[in-house]
Amino acid sequence: MAQPVRVRTLTEQEGQKLQRIVRRGSTSTVRFRRAMMLLVSAGGNTVPVIARLVQADEDTVRGVIHKFNEIGLACLDPRWAGGRPRLLSDDDEVFVIQTATTRPAKPFTRWSIRKLADHLRRDLARPIRIGREALRCLLARRGISFQRTKTWKESTDPDFDAKLDRIEYVHHERPDRTFAFDEFGPLGIRPTAGACWAERSRPDRLPATYHRTHGTRYFHGRYSVGDDTLWGVNRRRKGIGPTWAALKSIRAARPDGAPVYVILDNLSAHKNGRMRRWATRNKVELCFTPTNASWANPIEAHFGPLRQFTLANSHHPNHTVQNRQLHRYLRWRNQDPRHPDVLAAQRRERARIRIRSEKGLRWGGRPLAAAA
Repeated sequence: MAQPVRVRTLTEQEGQKLQRIVRRGSTSTVRFRRAMMLLVSAGGNTVPVIARLVQADEDTVRGVIHKFNEIGLACLDPRWAGGRPRLLSDDDEVFVIQTATTRPAKPFTRWSIRKLADHLRRDLARPIRIGREALRCLLARRGISFQRTKTWKESTDPDFDAKLDRIEYVHHERPDRTFAFDEFGPLGIRPTAGACWAERSRPDRLPATYHRTHGTRYFHGRYSVGDDTLWGVNRRRKGIGPTWAALKSIRAARPDGAPVYVILDNLSAHKNGRMRRWATRNKVELCFTPTNASWANPIEAHFGPLRQFTLANSHHPNHTVQNRQLHRYLRWRNQDPRHPDVLAAQRRERARIRIRSEKGLRWGGRPLAAAA
């Protein structure tokens, strides 16, 4: 029997980057859809489930997964052929890249496209004449983009390998008894920008608010890996009580008394001693993600669409209405995916993406050199 198509083991860097793409938004729908395919596949879902989630053909999903297994995150950007022949040699292109990635001399601390093109043209040792648009395309082709400088954080968890291996095991060997839990928020009452159809140059306007007296809520979400269903409830705050109630609802979803597995992050409310003793007595195994590796929780891939379908382009008057819309989305998401209304709604505006990179460790925590 042929093995199901799924992504290879993710590195920590790849997991962080895909999580940021799904949750934060960007200007490329193609990158978002492909990132969601990869992240959901890494969470243990099959190709048909992924195809329904992103409303794509199953062969397209398989192609993206195979491409990722070959070339990594470079598969997020489509490659189109064509155009005039190259006028720069490989050595010239290497020199341009080296110059672009080197901090310029004072008074500048960064290159703009215009400054870089002028500098290359006036370089006495090796003058290179290249237009701004050709320079922009060259940088993009070589994987160089204009980015904000950021700090990074790698996991220092001494049990990094063991925790990720356990998560992978319950995903692939016990999917029908595996659940994921996490809090989503804070959810405030404020107009939120989004996208909709409108006359050109006349976008829909949402009023700005400066006095927000409704407070915030947190969505406590639970995701069943085997059933591919998402449900949850809004709470005033995060804490031991809501977490315990969520675990009891998960235990009640499998009343046969056999063990269940819950994947969750390292929030202090998730590690209460009394709650963990209750979990042990009731055969609920808590599978904690490694420190600073919340992307390993499969529910993260579903919070991006949740944000877009319930918050983007919204102006909820109060939390009651917001909560009603949120549960309306959950009912819609968990119903028959072939229903015409579901297919139409899935084609609406989706989350845009931005990326964040981390150090290169495998999903299982082993260095890349050892994994080769």
